[in-house]
Amino acid sequence: MEAYTSFASVYDRFMDNVPYKDWGEYIRETLCRYGAEEGIVLDLGCGTGAMTEILAGYGYDMIGVDNSEDMLEIAMEKRMESGHDILYLLQDMREFELYGTVRAVVSVCDSVNYMTEPEELERVFRLVNNYLDPGGVFVFDFNTDYKYREVMGDCTIAEDRGECSFIWDNCYYEEERINEYDLTLFIRDERSADDGAELFRKYRETHFQRGYTLDEIKSLIGKAGMVFLAAYDMDTKAEPVETSERIFVIARESGKGEKKDE
Repeated sequence: MEAYTSFASVYDRFMDNVPYKDWGEYIRETLCRYGAEEGIVLDLGCGTGAMTEILAGYGYDMIGVDNSEDMLEIAMEKRMESGHDILYLLQDMREFELYGTVRAVVSVCDSVNYMTEPEELERVFRLVNNYLDPGGVFVFDFNTDYKYREVMGDCTIAEDRGECSFIWDNCYYEEERINEYDLTLFIRDERSADDGAELFRKYRETHFQRGYTLDEIKSLIGKAGMVFLAAYDMDTKAEPVETSERIFVIARESGKGEKKDE
């Protein structure tokens, strides 16, 4: 079943606990540290454009790529409200195409974990390397195998937000290293309010994500032709440890000429 269809309409409400502003500041500092103070930046797996808008606010010329038409519709509504000049493209990150190279690529909220085969993720990394400027920087986060195995696996999460609620059932397949989560949504039909009654419609989606280790990510970065630079625990901003749940990775383009030093 296609992901982020029904969920797109309520995605931002359920993700309001994600510290996008703090992440955006951290990404901005990281980009500047590695020489990407300005220029074109690609947000890969941009979703509803939350991070795309934040980085546009820092003055970057933003491109957002996502394979969910429903999510991009919401992103374009935000663009109309903010007035930011953002180009959104409906594309699969495994085969995205740009008109030229970009100064940096970012990808947040575990978008890369949707690549359930290492070969798929290597293909994404190769495309990133291809579309980066010489010495361009790639920053992204990923959920670790530890998080799916020990924290999320085989648990149920439920929230009621009044106008919408969800039940999120996780099932982790340790041998395949795949986390399957079945998402059941109950979204209030706004038309029912006109009749003085509250009607909730039920929707279901199934998502699959793969757990990766940092060593696997480093290996795939190398196979794709990029240079691994650094990794940090997204919560502590310190060196990753065995129990790190989300890791922030920085890599650099390689293969287009002389590179800048760190």
